[in-house]
Amino acid sequence: TRTKSADVERADSGIGQVPARKWRNRASETLSSLQAWEAHRPCTDCGERDLPVETDVQNCNQRRADLCEKCRKRRTERKESVLEFVNTEASYGEDLRIIKEEFYLPMQAAGLLSQEQLLGIFSNIQELIDLNENFLEILQEEIDQAFDQGDDDLMTVCIGEIFLEFVNMLPAFQTYCLQQSSSVNMLNALEKEKELLRIFLNVSQNDNTALRRMNLRSFLMAPLQRVTKYPLLLSRIIKATTEYHPDHGSLREAKSRIESHLEHINMKTKQEGNTWTLRSFRQDSKKKREVINIEMRETALKTVGWLREETRFVMEGSLQLAQPPDGQWVKKGSKTLKFQNMQVLLLVNMKRVSESSLESAEPGPVKDAVLVLIRDKNNGKFHLLREPLRLSNCIVSTDPDCDDTFELIEIRREAFVFRDSDRARTHHWFRQIRRYSRELGSWKKRRNALPNIMISTPHTRP
Repeated sequence: TRTKSADVERADSGIGQVPARKWRNRASETLSSLQAWEAHRPCTDCGERDLPVETDVQNCNQRRADLCEKCRKRRTERKESVLEFVNTEASYGEDLRIIKEEFYLPMQAAGLLSQEQLLGIFSNIQELIDLNENFLEILQEEIDQAFDQGDDDLMTVCIGEIFLEFVNMLPAFQTYCLQQSSSVNMLNALEKEKELLRIFLNVSQNDNTALRRMNLRSFLMAPLQRVTKYPLLLSRIIKATTEYHPDHGSLREAKSRIESHLEHINMKTKQEGNTWTLRSFRQDSKKKREVINIEMRETALKTVGWLREETRFVMEGSLQLAQPPDGQWVKKGSKTLKFQNMQVLLLVNMKRVSESSLESAEPGPVKDAVLVLIRDKNNGKFHLLREPLRLSNCIVSTDPDCDDTFELIEIRREAFVFRDSDRARTHHWFRQIRRYSRELGSWKKRRNALPNIMISTPHTRP
């Protein structure tokens, strides 16, 4: 009985010796395959399988062991380029603070120059200081957060995205650069005229160790040098960033935006008769269009008088515009209208949610919205067709019989018919303009009011 019982009790898996042997062989083959795959595992960045076999003892950073030699080098170059961008931004900020604390404030306190003269020499230096401090703070926070999370290669730091968030600093550079020539000329004239100013500048350069033996003119060049260095720094990061990285597209867009602004600054300096120019960049059709857009935005902002940080450009582009002589154009069809090409910009004025204009929080409610109509460029300049159309005083509508156009009626004034060469884009323009017209429309203040008060009723009797 014991023998039979022993025969029944099995210590193996119960599948017999032959199947068990086959299972062990298969498990051994699987383990060998896994070891072979591990020996030739793909690179986490590029997917290639030419990694050297390393153990944790040879390389304590396992993420590094998952990279091929080419990608390791690229990550190192990217980290160095990112740190160079941040460190040079910090150095530039120090030079700005030296301009203010070692030159501007002492000259103001001593009464060496009037406030108007100080403004002529130092231009919008305080605006550049504020922008640099905010920009550098965000950059440093990203660096610190990456290190805290164990990202020693700074792969999670997206310089391109941060740069695009602070793209409003580019017009501030433009303001400074365009005044640079007159600032230097004023400084030269005042230094010859005022002996106390000349003595102060000489003593500061020779005895003030914070100035590193540099004169005021050298420090005043810092913003020009910084804005022209951005494309080079961004190019280095782009070169070391794989195209699969989430920041790759933003880096390229940031580089294109800064180059377009530099070309626009050069164009403005030539128009004003200045001989100096910033570094030139190869033009392409995209950059030319962006330069035109920058100039149109400036014209629109100057016209409406809004603060740049409170303004959002919702849509911009070319539209065809007609002004119908009567309200019967729908029955006759849009072919009877005479259209002209026009550059149109839809601007929205947002309420600030905090004192900081650069805060990344959601924008506040809409205060105002306008359409700016600009004639095509003539003699190198843009000209307004008329004063901006305030959408709070407009009614926007479309008609099924003319679905390739939409009509904008300014209350008690004029009517305009718009269309785009692309019907889908015409509808997009219509939806955006109608949205702000309804949101801001003064007709909403009337009880039970509707945007279109014309009510059609059947002429029937009970």
